[in-house]
Amino acid sequence: MEKVIGLVTCNYSAKESSPLNESRPMASLPYFGRFRLVDFAMSNFVNCGIRTMGIVMPYNYRSIIDHVGSGKEWGLDRKNGGLFILPGSAFGTSRTGARFLLRDLVHNKVYFTRSTSDAVFFSTANFVYNVDLDKVYEAHKASGADVTVLTKTASEKDADVTAFDVEDGRVCGVHHGTTFGETMFLDCFVINRQLLLDMFDWYAATDYLDLFEAMAGDFGRVNVRTYDFDGYVAPVFNKRAYFRANMDVLDPKVAAELFPSDRPILTKAHDTPPAKFEIGSRVCNSAASSGDRIYGSVSDSILGRNVIIEAGATVRNSIVMQGCVVKSGARVENAIVDRGNVVPAGTELRGTPEDVLIKEKAH
Repeated sequence: MEKVIGLVTCNYSAKESSPLNESRPMASLPYFGRFRLVDFAMSNFVNCGIRTMGIVMPYNYRSIIDHVGSGKEWGLDRKNGGLFILPGSAFGTSRTGARFLLRDLVHNKVYFTRSTSDAVFFSTANFVYNVDLDKVYEAHKASGADVTVLTKTASEKDADVTAFDVEDGRVCGVHHGTTFGETMFLDCFVINRQLLLDMFDWYAATDYLDLFEAMAGDFGRVNVRTYDFDGYVAPVFNKRAYFRANMDVLDPKVAAELFPSDRPILTKAHDTPPAKFEIGSRVCNSAASSGDRIYGSVSDSILGRNVIIEAGATVRNSIVMQGCVVKSGARVENAIVDRGNVVPAGTELRGTPEDVLIKEKAH
């Protein structure tokens, strides 16, 4: 894709606090054992040829920096363009959960002014999907729109997802929270760069708002059009959605859609050996990651890297993150065990399918 740059915003937090996001931003939450949520936004950009990408950092940015590094795994460690680590606002986001905070964008205005690009792709890191952004950009140019937003028809109620009011493919209103059948915003859009710079001046007095909140009164003069995506989408804004989004990938159809060979999801490389299934182990409908050693029983679960399941231990319908050890005789069921934990022998960590138990990260 020529003359297009990208920007991933990570400076926002979940409305619902949980042990999963107390010590890390949402963007760096582990996903399906070996990925992070931010990998999807970055890979969607890279797969369509974007080679200049900025990431707006939250205050607790350490885990994101550790993961993305110089952008080598995404081909962004380059002399021209490449990965730009950008500062986020120290004052957080608006009460409605803004993800494209104007203050963050204006604060990094030089990133846009120094570019010669025609357009800018924006994305957050809270949605899991694999999309061909080349098609989105082609539709954007063909329609003559000022802004093209990626959308999907909502299949359920979600208070954390933004929704658009749409007439004949053109956005005429925006509100927070979606219900069944509404047009949900997938937190990804493309905008003409010069228009974006103009908006910085238009909305200078309301830089505490989200870009689309500020734009709400201008849908008459700003042509914002939708691009409907019909593939798999998982919004991740709370522990229930996070658990379900991970478990969905155990379905081969979902896995094939999220990880096609022609649009790979890239992630940080780890030099660890393949998972080893020891004699006597039993593994059913589960995903193991590199470095795992499995002696016990695992079913309907996802294991991160370097996890050890000892003989006699049982893991069922759970997510066990990197570096955890489940000792002999222990049982983990309907749970998320954050990284570095040791589940003592003979103990149980048990939640319910409706209320998953979370064991916070070991310190």
